[in-house]
Amino acid sequence: MHTFLPLIALALASLSLVQGKSLILTHTHKAAVKHSAGLARDLRVAFGGILATQPSSSSNQNFYCVGSDGEGVSMPPSSNSSSSPTTNGNPTSTGTAAPSSTSVAPSSWKVAESYSGKTFFNGWTFFTTADPTNGNVQYVDQSTAQSAGLVEINSDGNAVMRVETTPQVQTNRQSVRITTQATFNGGLVVMDAVHMPTGCGTWPAFWTNGPNWPAGGEIDIVEGVNNYTNNQATIHTNPGCVLPSSSSASLNISGTLVASTDCSASQTDNQGCGIRSNSSNSFGSGFNEIGGGVYAMLWDDTGIKVYFFPRGSIPSDISAKAPQPQNWPAPMADWPSTDCNPYQFFNNNSAIFDTTLCGDWAGGVWTGTGVPGQTVSCAQQTGFSTCSAFVQASGGSFTEAYWEVSSVVIYQNTS
Repeated sequence: MHTFLPLIALALASLSLVQGKSLILTHTHKAAVKHSAGLARDLRVAFGGILATQPSSSSNQNFYCVGSDGEGVSMPPSSNSSSSPTTNGNPTSTGTAAPSSTSVAPSSWKVAESYSGKTFFNGWTFFTTADPTNGNVQYVDQSTAQSAGLVEINSDGNAVMRVETTPQVQTNRQSVRITTQATFNGGLVVMDAVHMPTGCGTWPAFWTNGPNWPAGGEIDIVEGVNNYTNNQATIHTNPGCVLPSSSSASLNISGTLVASTDCSASQTDNQGCGIRSNSSNSFGSGFNEIGGGVYAMLWDDTGIKVYFFPRGSIPSDISAKAPQPQNWPAPMADWPSTDCNPYQFFNNNSAIFDTTLCGDWAGGVWTGTGVPGQTVSCAQQTGFSTCSAFVQASGGSFTEAYWEVSSVVIYQNTS
C-alpha cells in the first residue's frame, strides 16, 4: 500500500518456528530496497487508473502500501507488558467469541506462535526509528510506551496500542509500531481485534513483510486512512506476480480490485494489487461499532487470501483454534498461485502493527472525498488546511486512535 523508503520491517509452543510495505517514483523505490544501508522508508503513492468504479471526486486518490522489513532495527528483549494507566481512550470491549456448543472437527493447522493476554507483547520488537511513511509520529520503545500509557493489557485481557493525546505538540506525536520477532514461510495468520484506530489523520495497518523489499513480499491485511470504513488488502512483490483477472467473480472474492492486476512494486509505482472490501464494517468506525472481528490471512500452495469475519459471525473452528479454511466462505481478497508463486514472491515474513498520522496517504488525501466513509473531507471536517497542523494542535481528537487486540495466532499446516 505505500512506498518503502527507509524500510522497517506469527506457529505452536510444541513445534519449532517455521523457517522460513511506498510509493513515490522508481528512483526512490531503488533507494528503498537498500535497507541495509539505512532505514527503510515506505511511501504511499496515489495512482490514477482504478479498475473498480469509484464515486466521482476531484480529490479521490488511492494509496497502497505500508512498511518495510525492519532490518537494522535493534531488538530490545521482550518482557511482559503490565497494565498501565488508561490515559488515552477507554477501550473496554472483549475480543472473545461466544462459546460454541457445536463440536469442531480436528484440524491440520497447529499453533506455531500465539500472542494474547498478559504476555501479548512478548516476542515483538518495538520499532523506534523515524516513520518511513513520513508521518507525524515518533515511534517509541516499550518502556517509554508503557510509562506514557500508550500500551497496556486492559481489564479484558486485550492488548492496547495508542497514540499520544497531549493537547498540543510542537512536532510529532508518540505512537507504537511492533513487529514479530518470529518469521514464517506460508501459514495462517489470525488476528482478533475489537477496536482499531480511526478518525481524521490516522493511518493504521496490520500487515506482514519480508526482507529486501519487495523481494520478500508484503501482504497488507488491514489498512486504510482517516474516516474510511472499508478495508483494503494489498500485496507488493518483485516483477512477475500478476492477477489472472480483474473480475471479482472470476477471482471468487467478495472484495473489489481497485489497483493494477500487476502486483510488482517497480512496474506499478509501488501500488501493487489492492482489493477493497465491500463491507462498511470492515475498517475504522464501522469495525469498532460492531465490536470488531477476525481477520485471517492464508498463505499456502493455492496463493494468498484475506478473510474478514465480523463479530458474531466468526467460524467456530477459529474460536476453537482448529481452523478449517477449506470450509470458509469466499475470501475478501485472493491472489491465486496461478500467476504468482507465493513461495517465490514471498518469504520470511513478520507480522506488524502500526499507527501513523498523516504521512503520504492520510496526509495526501486530506482534502479528498469519494472513498467509503469519507463523504466530507478531513480538511472541511476539522477546519485545518493541512493534516500535520491538525495533528499538532488537536490531541483530544485522537482518543479513538488505538488498537485493541484480543489475539494474534500464527498456524502452520502439519498435513
